[in-house]
Amino acid sequence: MTVLAAERIKLTSVCSPWWCTAIVVVLGLGFAGLVGFSANSGLQSYNDMVARGDQPTFEPYLPALPDTLGGVSGFGITVLMILAALAVTSEYRFGVVRTTFQAIPNRSSVLVAKAGLLGVFSAVLTIVLTFGAYAIAKATAGADAGANLSLSTGADWRAVYGIPIYALLAVILAVGVGALLRQTAGAIALLLLWPLLIESLFNLFGETGRDIMPFLPFTNINNFLGAGGTVEFHWGPWGSLIYFAVFVFVVFGAALFVVDRRDA
Repeated sequence: MTVLAAERIKLTSVCSPWWCTAIVVVLGLGFAGLVGFSANSGLQSYNDMVARGDQPTFEPYLPALPDTLGGVSGFGITVLMILAALAVTSEYRFGVVRTTFQAIPNRSSVLVAKAGLLGVFSAVLTIVLTFGAYAIAKATAGADAGANLSLSTGADWRAVYGIPIYALLAVILAVGVGALLRQTAGAIALLLLWPLLIESLFNLFGETGRDIMPFLPFTNINNFLGAGGTVEFHWGPWGSLIYFAVFVFVVFGAALFVVDRRDA
């Protein structure tokens, strides 16, 4: 409990967690509002063209629930991963970690406390934002354009409760990556490029790349959230969650091992 209290004071006494939280809120709710507004405007334009007797040149876009939550599950969790990495790398950068390890010789407990505190915070924040984004998208889209926005199926609910699970695991992964690399620029670059670019590059390698895609961690968590795309997985959504969780804890376990044995 002493370690948790110390980590809580560290996080709440600097500006970056507050700024990151504000960014996550704006991205999560703003993206949902933009999707709902765009769907409503597109449907109105389509109906106006039909009413005038013109041939519509496009099909109206009726967003599904996962489409409106992209600001939370995509941009928002990315920012939370950056925050988690900074919580580790900033201490190495300014030498605070030496004082921390002198006060708490059990180094593993420090990393576990950081990951647990940030993970629970991220899970609570994202579940609140998920329901908020759903409500905003439903309101801005209207009854017609928001016809597909509902919580009526198991897949819809998995898209909602899957986001805080993803946030928790992603933050643990980011703490592990930060502890392994120790450098802010390297950790942030890896956490940004990994899900956004590196995994998508495997599509360029033909049949070999398509065979590898089902084993990529972020591709699997997207499958759990209902955005697996055209990848042919060897397991279902829950198998993808287990695969991603195992990957996260392997990386975090490696970080615990390295931190215990490497000079601060």
